[in-house]
Amino acid sequence: MATDPEVEPALPAARRATIADVAGRANVSTAAVSKVLRNAYGVSPAMQERVRAAIAELGYRPHAAARGMRGQTYTIGVLIPDLRNPFFPELIEGITDHFAGTDYQALLGPGGSTPESQARITEAMIDRRMDGLIMIAPVLPRSQLEATARTIPTVTIGRHGRSSDFDAVVDDDITGAGLIVDHLAALGHRRIAHIEHRDTTRGIPTTMPQTVRAEGYRQAMQRHNLEVDVVSSTYSEQGGYTAARDLLSRPARPTAIFAGADVAAIGVLNAVHEAGLRIPDDISVAGYDNTTVAAMGPISLTSVDQDGHLMGTNAARLLLERVEGKRRRSVLLSLSPTLMPRRSTAPPPPD
Repeated sequence: MATDPEVEPALPAARRATIADVAGRANVSTAAVSKVLRNAYGVSPAMQERVRAAIAELGYRPHAAARGMRGQTYTIGVLIPDLRNPFFPELIEGITDHFAGTDYQALLGPGGSTPESQARITEAMIDRRMDGLIMIAPVLPRSQLEATARTIPTVTIGRHGRSSDFDAVVDDDITGAGLIVDHLAALGHRRIAHIEHRDTTRGIPTTMPQTVRAEGYRQAMQRHNLEVDVVSSTYSEQGGYTAARDLLSRPARPTAIFAGADVAAIGVLNAVHEAGLRIPDDISVAGYDNTTVAAMGPISLTSVDQDGHLMGTNAARLLLERVEGKRRRSVLLSLSPTLMPRRSTAPPPPD
């Protein structure tokens, strides 16, 4: 058969380096390479250096599936409920920064906001033999969450309540909500409304951060002898916008709006601007999470900083302690929030 001179012959596919290739390059046994990859006891520094150098030269990457059959895959599943919430990337960054100095890699799983969707992604991570799970604000029933944690090392972020089966990293949401109310009351506000996230899905736990945050608002308002004014919506830009339109349409509108998340507060800002009102001259607005958006000059949103990066770092640290068998007792770590006052809050206008 004639060959077309215009068509170049296909190049052979590059072969992936194997553990035997690494052993040959480093002049050690494959068992020694395996020990280095597992950070096993009894490997000399010189052998570590030779094997690591050979791995770098050959571009060797272990097959995750094969490693899983032998024990660990060095992958950690991270369940994230909402890809649009600007606070969650800060948690992810803290997680990945902690893993940067280890052999572990974080793989994200969009879990959605229902127990059914989160259960599906959780089961998929377990089926793929991941070594552990970090679950951000999971809405799974407690019994199902504990059953998962008995199957695979698990740490939750944001979910309040202690369990003997998994670790948890939370923000002190009661205190955080109180910081906002105390700040606004000190400025002279008496009519302070709160936008809470109310999930209508059946069976959502009462230990979720939004529920605890709303309770912190109620306690702080009662402490200042102020009337509680809660509007149920969602932690989303549209949710904040819709709730704010309801509040602004009242004959006696609030002088300050506390949105339970920065993403909802952005929606509030849009509604206030659309209504022809000025912030903070006509109405003050505060959020929660202290995201990068809140700190932007044109927005300058008063918010509560719960240090998402530190929460993610601590979650990763606690999980690795469980995965590597360094600890058996469960841990509930609660971080202290701080108030970040900015230009979106000021004394209320005169009646």
